[in-house]
Amino acid sequence: MKARYWALLAALLVQVLYGLNYTFAKNVMVGGFIKPFGFIVLRVGGATLLFWLFSFLGPKEKIEKKDFLTLLYAAFFGVATNMLLFFKGLELTTPIHASVIMIITPIIVLLLSSFYLQEKITRLKIVGVIFGFTGAAILTIYGKSASPGDNVFLGNLMILFNAISYSIYIIIIKKLTYRYHPFTFIRWLFLIGFFMVLPFGFNDILAINLSSFTPYIWFSVLFVIVGATFGTYLLNPLALRHLKASTVTVFIYLQPLIAGIYAVIAGSDAVTAVKLTASSLIFFGVYLVTKKPKVLNP
Repeated sequence: MKARYWALLAALLVQVLYGLNYTFAKNVMVGGFIKPFGFIVLRVGGATLLFWLFSFLGPKEKIEKKDFLTLLYAAFFGVATNMLLFFKGLELTTPIHASVIMIITPIIVLLLSSFYLQEKITRLKIVGVIFGFTGAAILTIYGKSASPGDNVFLGNLMILFNAISYSIYIIIIKKLTYRYHPFTFIRWLFLIGFFMVLPFGFNDILAINLSSFTPYIWFSVLFVIVGATFGTYLLNPLALRHLKASTVTVFIYLQPLIAGIYAVIAGSDAVTAVKLTASSLIFFGVYLVTKKPKVLNP
């Protein structure tokens, strides 16, 4: 039972870090300090270095050859595709839009579980899927931004595909969490992922002007690498070892709340009727999807 409490705390902390990440990352990119793909190379490269440096904290395990193919798929969906789409999408949309769209992840996990794990989908869950995707569609099509340079539709679409990619990653790594300690497979996951993202952001890395960085930008970059990447990718597998994938993804409800509050305080975003309507539909949809059916006593 104690392990479950620690797992729940880990799942909670993951969402707090992710929630704050939206505004920190957005400000770095919008300010022109680092372009999205270059930021991803820094993010993945920095986290890879940290995972290998601190790997001594975990047990001495070797990845079986048969599991490297799974790691390859996980790196593609959970590091390369997920992160490249997320940061490019975040550059074009707003922190609140991005965080609201990301909460459809439990719905996508449900659909993938029904296909991949052959789990049964009830009528109630189907209704939830419809509500969730309707909310995401409204936000994607009708959402607007106060920044004239934003392309909200394209940005929201990228965040949506990022959510799909992240959901696939959650399904893929579930079985790896049973076999290995997080430090064992995550360090390989990021090493493989680093070489996947490097071609996309190499030129952007060369264009970075470090002398233009303010203390806030330095803190934001370090937060993204250490907190929102190293921390979250270490804590998530720890949570998955003792919790169901569907339980872990439910914590994503907190992302819009945390991201929204901090974005408004930081002046990076504002609350609108469209955002509230779309959020309500998505929240209700996810509630129906994750609601456990009542068991009737004979």
